[in-house]
Amino acid sequence: MTILSSASPIRPARLGAFRRWFAVSLPVLLVACSVGPDYQKPETPTPTDWLSKTTPADWPSTDWWRGFNSPILDSYIDQAKQANFDLAAAMARVHEADAQAEIAGAPLFPSVGANASVTHERTSDASGLKTFTSYAPGLSASYELDFWGKNRAAAEAAQQTAIASRFDQVTVELTVLTGTANTYFQALAFRDRLAVAEENLSSAQITLKGLELQEQTGIANALDVAQQQTTVSTLNAAIPPLRQQLQQNIDALAILLGQPTQSVALAPGVLRDLAFPTVTPGLPSEMLARRPDVAEAEAQLKSANANITVARAAFFPSIDLTASGGFASTALASAFNPANGIFAFGAGLTQPIFEGGQLEGQLENSKARYDELVADYKKSVISAFSNVQDALTSVQQTTDQLSRQEAAEAAAQRAYSIAQSQLQAGTINILTVLNTETALFTARDATVQARLARLQALVSLFNALGGGWQQS
Repeated sequence: MTILSSASPIRPARLGAFRRWFAVSLPVLLVACSVGPDYQKPETPTPTDWLSKTTPADWPSTDWWRGFNSPILDSYIDQAKQANFDLAAAMARVHEADAQAEIAGAPLFPSVGANASVTHERTSDASGLKTFTSYAPGLSASYELDFWGKNRAAAEAAQQTAIASRFDQVTVELTVLTGTANTYFQALAFRDRLAVAEENLSSAQITLKGLELQEQTGIANALDVAQQQTTVSTLNAAIPPLRQQLQQNIDALAILLGQPTQSVALAPGVLRDLAFPTVTPGLPSEMLARRPDVAEAEAQLKSANANITVARAAFFPSIDLTASGGFASTALASAFNPANGIFAFGAGLTQPIFEGGQLEGQLENSKARYDELVADYKKSVISAFSNVQDALTSVQQTTDQLSRQEAAEAAAQRAYSIAQSQLQAGTINILTVLNTETALFTARDATVQARLARLQALVSLFNALGGGWQQS
């Protein structure tokens, strides 16, 4: 409760006593007593090393995507940073949280207001009519002593929420950038697979024409021709889905870039043009300072811890101080004469007595929220280690897969070339050639997919490592 002071002067004796009480009490009252728990970082298990065989070294840089050596990807990343809608929304949430933190911190400072009044009067007495004007400018101030640390804790909670919003923005940005890289790689892969399918179709059609000529001369039979016709039809039917998926990835890329679909055209390039950057994950113990989502979880935990103090302080009395002062005069010229000064001081105390369980419920809710966020924080830490381990395994296995698939494609190409030579020499029949041809077509498409898998595994590792971001 705030005690409103009157505009009348305080008697000198009472004023002197109040000043002596205020001078003695204020230093004591300003030393606030915190009734909430001090924040302690939860203990979480940390692995000593990664299961995958890696050499601890420097973490990736913040511009990790440049390791793929693709100027086109660089330009797409720059566009996404400037125009992505999810990132813009995350930035807006940061501004929103900053404003809430400013609002929450306002009670830590006094509230000061100004007022003024002018009164014009005319009176009549035995001497006649009299006209006069009175002026009364003044100031008022109020301040709640944060004796139990409630206001300070509320400001801390809002500040930690604002910090969490910044970590959320970094997490969103990392998601957008890795999504842009992955979508670009997928679009290139579908274009490569489409080119492979069209090349395979063209080769199969040439073989079919040769078989049809041989059938006319009696060298090949109808079954050989029918089998090759089946191969041609199958390859032809595979092209429309690839075109559809290529366009879908271009559309997805346009959304990430914040652009209309019609304005985004996939620049020339193939997956083979991309480099495979080297990623060294460093030590697991460094993970907690390298993942913005882990930092966000801890900031939310700190905010919830401060809210426990706010809820607990609500059980204790609050102390309000008010003061007002100014001048009153019937003439503007003498309004600020010290003799015309008026002032008042007041103090009030409010104590909750019966709230029907509301305060107890708020406190228990704050404690439960804190326990929930402790579990979330521990989960985020364990998930961070697990994500990195999964990504390291994926990089290792996809690297091996691509190497083996390239060897398989080279073997299929040799087999097809040998079969063609032997067919011309008349030492094998067409069926052997058709089998090697089918194996080659399958190997070419599988190589493109294996290359895409390795690129995406690298992007996943960058994402798991926090994209090179480090908490400052």
